[in-house]
Amino acid sequence: MEKILEVKDLCKTYIVNKRQNNVLKNVSFSVMEGEMVAVMGPSGSGKSTLLYTVSGMDNMTAGESVFCGKSISALPENELSDLRLDRMGFIFQQMYMLKNLTVFDNILLPSLSSKANTKSRQEKIRYGQDLMRKLGIIDIADNDINEVSGGQLQRACICRSMINNPKMIFADEPTGALNRASSEEVMNELKKLNDEGTAIMLVTHDVKVAAKCTRVMYIVDGNIKGEYNLGKEEKETSFRDRERMLSNWLMEMGW
Repeated sequence: MEKILEVKDLCKTYIVNKRQNNVLKNVSFSVMEGEMVAVMGPSGSGKSTLLYTVSGMDNMTAGESVFCGKSISALPENELSDLRLDRMGFIFQQMYMLKNLTVFDNILLPSLSSKANTKSRQEKIRYGQDLMRKLGIIDIADNDINEVSGGQLQRACICRSMINNPKMIFADEPTGALNRASSEEVMNELKKLNDEGTAIMLVTHDVKVAAKCTRVMYIVDGNIKGEYNLGKEEKETSFRDRERMLSNWLMEMGW
């Protein structure tokens, strides 16, 4: 099984009012192909900072993040931008989309910007449409982004994150702004992508969301306090059992 991400002794420090704030402290972990890893912990524990730092969206203070064999901190900015565009997908709680473009044009844009995506324009259009059909939102392709529901828009964000066939998706509270029904729909789609081989690392406060993952990392004050391996969902184990086992472990961690 291929190692997609390897993080070694990662540190992130901010200077606020001349005081040093150590947000991440010697964090080490790896993510393998086909894994779906949740990052949980109290507010302010460094979850989102970890996600942004390992993916190269934020600079690290020390340590190393190796993505698909490439050291993030060693890459020039233009190469790092291309790596994020071509090999990574991103989903955020706030669904950043361009208001002057239709839903479909927002989905298609990263593929048109990619130098590594060698498909023809028509092939890219067909693939984008296929993704929308797969996620059940092809009927809103020509809508403006303010004409659709939050759940539909987040599924469009998933389509956008997949348009260049990334090796890994980074998601920061992807269900945080959704109601329970929409949240379940979005997580079911992410799980399908993961079952097809796409690695996923997501930040969440929601135990139901984390229970769909294969592994949970619990972070406190910038340190990974513990990990819980749920494994792939099996028919023999009900989702309620996974949720219960995870909840018990989180309580032991101080959740």
